[in-house]
Amino acid sequence: MMIRSLRLSLLAAALSLLFLAAPALADAGFDRWLAAQWPAAQAMGISRATFARETAGLEPDYGLPDLALPGKPKAPDRQAEFVQTPAAYVSDKAIASYAARGRKLARQYSAELDAIERRFGVPGPILLAIWARETSYGGAKLSHDALRVLATQAYVGRRKDEFRAEFLAALKILDEGHVTRAGMKSSWAGAMGLTQFLPTGYLAYGVDLDGDGTANIWTSVPEALAATASLLAEKGWRKGRRWAYEITLPAGFDCTRAEPETTLPIGEWLKRGVKIADGRRVPPSALKDEASIIMPAGPHGPAFLTPANYFVLKSYNFADLYVLYVGHLADRIEDDRPFARDWSDIALVKTRDLEFMQKVLAREGYYADKVDGKAGMKTRAALGAYQKANGLALDCWPDAAVLQHMKRGG
Repeated sequence: MMIRSLRLSLLAAALSLLFLAAPALADAGFDRWLAAQWPAAQAMGISRATFARETAGLEPDYGLPDLALPGKPKAPDRQAEFVQTPAAYVSDKAIASYAARGRKLARQYSAELDAIERRFGVPGPILLAIWARETSYGGAKLSHDALRVLATQAYVGRRKDEFRAEFLAALKILDEGHVTRAGMKSSWAGAMGLTQFLPTGYLAYGVDLDGDGTANIWTSVPEALAATASLLAEKGWRKGRRWAYEITLPAGFDCTRAEPETTLPIGEWLKRGVKIADGRRVPPSALKDEASIIMPAGPHGPAFLTPANYFVLKSYNFADLYVLYVGHLADRIEDDRPFARDWSDIALVKTRDLEFMQKVLAREGYYADKVDGKAGMKTRAALGAYQKANGLALDCWPDAAVLQHMKRGG
């Protein structure tokens, strides 16, 4: 018994030493990786003094989500757009509150917003709505050291090459003196400022309105909003056009047509029985604009006509619920009307079940996109094609009935 106890004690001590040594070994690897970034930094014109100062003592943050650490399973998706129902995400109570504050901010910054719209063509309510969604009008406190986040993601993240470019861009920002290291705070994903830019986006779209040599997205509301407008304009924002129209669909509408690749001029959709649901008028100049139809909650919520500006907003955040939130909030800042149709509070299918469904759809030739466990528009259109082929009720929605049909083998 005594020998066994001694062996167990020695084993416990050895394991303790192993766990203590693991971070040191990992950090030594990080230090080598960090030193190897100097040639690329030098090629970008970053000074040796800046590189040495900002990387001295820099350590990875292994507590960040979505890292590709050996032996650690992939964490569940934390992005609200993919883990909340439309009813929860596009909460009328939250949007009404943000809209009321947005109207006050629109008055406060009216001159600046007008100047930004004249320059970039993006209306103020859209910019205010993005600010609200990204950082709660600046109320969300960004507590992460951006450089540390980006270095960690570049070293052990799931998109190393992308974040290596962001890490180097962050060093460039510091080298040019646009912000101090203490002021360069970010979200856990490395996005900075009032409207959440990654460093490469800042360098590409930052706007210096006051001529002080810096685009201050961290504490200047007008310059943060101008940077956002600059990005949207570069992505193709069409001045004077709406982001979307809420619609009612004709009886018997084929939900497999509710996906981005199926487009018609707005006027043609209207001729085919689609009606604008919220009382807004489509100007004659927009009737020839191409648009697609989306049904974010399938049969359980509103449907929308989505012209080009909808997809420009998706360049800011690729999730459809994000675009709906921002667009609707912008509308409510201008004219405080809720959606014409309510969202039903539905249960989301589990990620693993959606992955299974996507694999079945891919195997049977209905789906050719990535298997990610998310019920995007392409997945829902493929589900509709599966329902048609198998004589199921057609609603293009990933519910338990479709799942069980697939599990039984069709």
